[in-house]
Amino acid sequence: MSNQLLFQQFQNQLADSISSNVFLKVSLGNYQGNEKELKNIYVRKVKIKRADMLSFTYRYKTRDIFKNFPIAEGIALICHFVSNDFKICTLFTTEKETILEHGKKEQISLREKLVSTVVQPTLAHNKEKKRLIQPVGKSYLQELRITDQDGQVFKNAQDKYRQINQYVEILSSLIKELPEARIKSVVDMGSGKGYLTFALYDYLHNVLKLDTKVTGVEFREDLVKLCNGIASSSSFKKLDFVEGTIEAYTVDHIDLLIALHACDTATDDAIYKGIKANAGLIVVAPCCHKQIRREIEKSKVKNELTFLTKYGIFLERQAEMVTDGIRALILEYYGYKTKVFEFISDAHTPKNVLVVGIKTSTGGALTKAQELKRLEIKEKIAETKAYFGIGYHHLERLLDLDK
Repeated sequence: MSNQLLFQQFQNQLADSISSNVFLKVSLGNYQGNEKELKNIYVRKVKIKRADMLSFTYRYKTRDIFKNFPIAEGIALICHFVSNDFKICTLFTTEKETILEHGKKEQISLREKLVSTVVQPTLAHNKEKKRLIQPVGKSYLQELRITDQDGQVFKNAQDKYRQINQYVEILSSLIKELPEARIKSVVDMGSGKGYLTFALYDYLHNVLKLDTKVTGVEFREDLVKLCNGIASSSSFKKLDFVEGTIEAYTVDHIDLLIALHACDTATDDAIYKGIKANAGLIVVAPCCHKQIRREIEKSKVKNELTFLTKYGIFLERQAEMVTDGIRALILEYYGYKTKVFEFISDAHTPKNVLVVGIKTSTGGALTKAQELKRLEIKEKIAETKAYFGIGYHHLERLLDLDK
């Protein structure tokens, strides 16, 4: 049977299983596409506002992304995925498993396996998930208006609760790359109302059982007072919040530095503080990349990308990539292994880019190889600035690297 006929047969079985209510789920595996962090996609049927939908879980290395589609659109998307980037797709029904697989020489095979145990399908949308931060018995979640006194998450706080957990999950995977003894001090710069700060303290102390000092740095006096009050009533003895700017905050040593949505050059100030304090792990989610955009606009350098940067939206995106790209290079200059990846907390939250630096060098005299790498990085930064007509990068200037 030809590949086209096998694809059509699989699509018919998928559609029939959904319409006859025997569909359980679809698993897409052996991904061969261009998204390096993507591992699998899982699909199940859910009911949202009385309408049947297909819910897609995109399983990445450090996070999950959830998207819902109408039935017909979801079926078409599954078929597109299995025809292109995923080399194996398994359809689970109450009666059997049907496996479509790409073999050698682009040949497709379709095989079936009967199931011994009958499982009934469920249309529950909010499937219970094991969270690192559990809602029950957490007074700080009550005071932050995330849960009620019984530990039930308020309907209007569901997104925030998921966001808190997904940030903690990301930090958890990154923390595992560091020796436990080094997580003795954490600073959250620009901590705001402290949602993540409290949750991270809870995770470090009550899940990992670490005796970690956590400090939130926040400019707004009212939020500092609120958060210190909640920390006190929650008996979080090694958590405190201090009033001030990121630029003005001083500390001798940090094991983990976090700065989420510090605007424009405040992200540079945070990275600078982390580097100077020899932080083992630096995690920032930048926003408002105004400084580099102004530099590009001011210089009006003409290059191969001029046809893009003449449009405001493209210029904005270019400024974001250049700003964060140079930040990553500077972190590498100071002995950090860098990661830059996109994070989407939920369907109602915009995309965020996380720039991560994990300290790999132990200090001391530089080797010849390290000196050469530093020289290459400085040359790359200089070339990038010249190409885009950038006079200076704020983080580079803070560290005196532009001299």
